[in-house]
Amino acid sequence: MHAPNRLAREKSPYLLQHAHNPVDWFPWGEEAFARARAEDKPIFLSIGYSTCHWCHVMERESFEDAHIAELLNAHYVCIKVDREERPDVDRVYMTAMQAMRMGGGWPLNVFLTPERAPFWGGTYFPPTSRRGMPGMDEILARIHGAWLEQREQIEAGGAQVLDLVRSLATPGEGEESRDELIAQCAAALTRTYDAAEGGFGGAPKFPSTVNLHFLLRWWAADPATREPAHAMVTHQLAAMRAGGIHDQLGGGFHRYSTDREWLVPHFEKMLYDQALILDAYVDGWLVTRDERWAEVARGIVTYVRRDLTSDRGAFFCGEDADSEGEEGRFYVWTPAQLAEALSPDDARVVAEHWGVTELGNFEHGTSILNLVREPSSEAAATLARVRDALLAVRSKRVRPHLDDKVLAAWNGMMIAALARGARALNEPSWAEAAVRAAEFVWDELRDPKSGALLRRWREGEAKGAGQLDDYAHYARGCVELFVTTHDVRWLERAVAVTDVMLERLWDDEHGACFESVAAGLEGAGGIASDVAAPVRMKDGFDGAETAGNSIAAHVLLRLARLTSREDLQVKADRTLDYHATRLAGSAWAMPQLVAAMIEAAQPAGHVVVKGERSPERESLLAVYDSKFRPFQDRIVVEDASRAALAALAPFAASLPSRDGRPTAYVCVHHRCRLPVQSPDELAAELDSQGENR
Repeated sequence: MHAPNRLAREKSPYLLQHAHNPVDWFPWGEEAFARARAEDKPIFLSIGYSTCHWCHVMERESFEDAHIAELLNAHYVCIKVDREERPDVDRVYMTAMQAMRMGGGWPLNVFLTPERAPFWGGTYFPPTSRRGMPGMDEILARIHGAWLEQREQIEAGGAQVLDLVRSLATPGEGEESRDELIAQCAAALTRTYDAAEGGFGGAPKFPSTVNLHFLLRWWAADPATREPAHAMVTHQLAAMRAGGIHDQLGGGFHRYSTDREWLVPHFEKMLYDQALILDAYVDGWLVTRDERWAEVARGIVTYVRRDLTSDRGAFFCGEDADSEGEEGRFYVWTPAQLAEALSPDDARVVAEHWGVTELGNFEHGTSILNLVREPSSEAAATLARVRDALLAVRSKRVRPHLDDKVLAAWNGMMIAALARGARALNEPSWAEAAVRAAEFVWDELRDPKSGALLRRWREGEAKGAGQLDDYAHYARGCVELFVTTHDVRWLERAVAVTDVMLERLWDDEHGACFESVAAGLEGAGGIASDVAAPVRMKDGFDGAETAGNSIAAHVLLRLARLTSREDLQVKADRTLDYHATRLAGSAWAMPQLVAAMIEAAQPAGHVVVKGERSPERESLLAVYDSKFRPFQDRIVVEDASRAALAALAPFAASLPSRDGRPTAYVCVHHRCRLPVQSPDELAAELDSQGENR
């Protein structure tokens, strides 16, 4: 093992994985940039994350290699970045590489001028040239020669690339209306849907839950004419449930499927995937009341609470795909392993239903568990009964690496999904778990003086200015907790976090929020200083992680309707209008943002229930919670919370109960119908509102 480099002082698991490389790594910061300027060297920037399979491969092959390290140290200033800690840096250079038609993915390896302008790069490179791929040794020699001989052209080209990236934050020239963009998005998703296997496109196939989010809300706005959208969603949920992408034994989902059929996954498991997929299955349950979706949702939560939750209730980032140097080794089975763990009859049932064969469906004759046939009630009971025994055997294997960072954004996603699931599936312990995580973020990832969020916590250290997705997802989580728990402090916190988000990230010139804070604000409010990315961007793509502005638009719109704050409504509209200018012809790129356009077109709907906790009140709430109601919120007013709620949502706080009994009001644009007190009356009122929308 080599002597530790500067990365040994960092907390990021990804940076620590490179702390004993012979490469003279710097973290992203002024020390590295000053060295590059002083020595007049280009920068070699390498970006990845700790659960990235090809990042591990490149480290073993190249960054542990003495010869390649010698070339890097002699001719470059080398910087390592954890993309999960610094998505602003990753976003700029990923966009730059795509603009230069050099691909995208991780590890992302980019060559920069000392002024941080990109001029060449790519993703994975082998150590030496093979099969048409240039090797690191050859690349490093060529770039060094070009730097010495073509300096002016390199600097001019890099500056042009940064200007192009910078231009992406300005409004576009599109003139389509919101209705036209909604129709375009629906048409594009319908066109690319895989009618045979579910999902969108071919291999590799991602969960793409933002597409499902859009389709169900598009369907809900006009169910009578949009049944195919509903069918696409339920088809994909069924396909994912049965596939190897779903951890049939331990719950939760792997990153994506390498094939069209959802069978062979890339085995890493990320917190944000669990949160977004949980949201999708909760939607599916509310739309269909199909118990299969509830079962999958409960499995996701079981996995997250068992394997991704800290002793203080915060949620970790994810788990690697590899163990013992092999991808998927932790998860796969052979008939012999089943026979050793179970009785012959139980092993036969597992093999028949979860597809374990002598030939196997993966490497080295192993099998990825997948649901090859729907079990009878008897077989389902057997699978449930043997699950603990198989999990006990699996738990003795070498586990994949755990990335135990805590990110504000990803915790916000999980908080929101748990809070929604708690009321949809009547799982109060999920709400308790969401509250613990939300309290952790509030206490450990928020500066109490300025109210600004921080990005990351690990081993007692909070670091990094909060990004747009940190604010937006955490605010959404607080709103969902308010709706679920009726505790007004969560609405207060949602408003407070949103106000700070707008203060630090809002673009008053063009509308919408920047993804990262301005230079000079990184260290404000007691937050440890960061060096800003060279460009402030506005994300224009809902990918594996939802774009910050897509969630911000939803939060602004929802809080505007809950609190009657016109300034939030104006900013919600400006966010949607800004993106409308950029989405002409490509509305499919931001389906979650376009779903917010659908929401904005609906009347502001609320169900207000006044009364203390009692069986009568809970029966009224159960009516609301029993169906998919994406365009309404529910508000519970209790005597203890009435004064605090009056300062935030006065229209709701002022509504009285009748005869001292729990009373419900169905309200549209804050104008409420006559009160009702029975579940049947409330159901009729809600159904009538849906018909009149």
